[in-house]
Amino acid sequence: MGKIKKALAWLIVLAVALYAGCFTLRYFYPLDYYDVICENTEKYKIDPLLIAAVINTESRFCENATSKKDAKGLMQIREETAMWCAQQMGITGFTPDTIYDPKINIMLGVWYLDYLLKEFDHDLTLTLAAYNAGIGNVRRWQGNVNYSKDGTNLEKIPYPETERYIKKVKNNHAIYKMLY
Repeated sequence: MGKIKKALAWLIVLAVALYAGCFTLRYFYPLDYYDVICENTEKYKIDPLLIAAVINTESRFCENATSKKDAKGLMQIREETAMWCAQQMGITGFTPDTIYDPKINIMLGVWYLDYLLKEFDHDLTLTLAAYNAGIGNVRRWQGNVNYSKDGTNLEKIPYPETERYIKKVKNNHAIYKMLY
């Protein structure tokens, strides 16, 4: 009987520790704007936790974030890209000032990720590479035998920042899937 009580006590301690650990991790992997994310991802059948992983990687959910390369908002979209996305989406009256609006930033970012997923046959590595380094760079890498043996898949990514970005988004996505 004593062994059973001890085992039960250890199970309770383990459960509390796991819960506390999960709670702590959720602090570092928040799901802010989840309703806005879901509203947009439902249209394109994209995993909302992937978008959360991108936002966490890009801006750590800081809606006023601006990068050194002038990417803005939660999903770190550059003005030229935002203007192009808005035009493609048929949004009239769009101005670069609205990039920091979380609803608009997420709407544009999700649409753009969907566009890239289609452009790269739903290959997440290529899509994330293009989101980070640009479509033109990824196309050039695909055409270079030093980076792509088959003209499609990338064996090597020449930008260390982009390679780290892809790994970070994928790792964050796995953590989000585990937590939520």
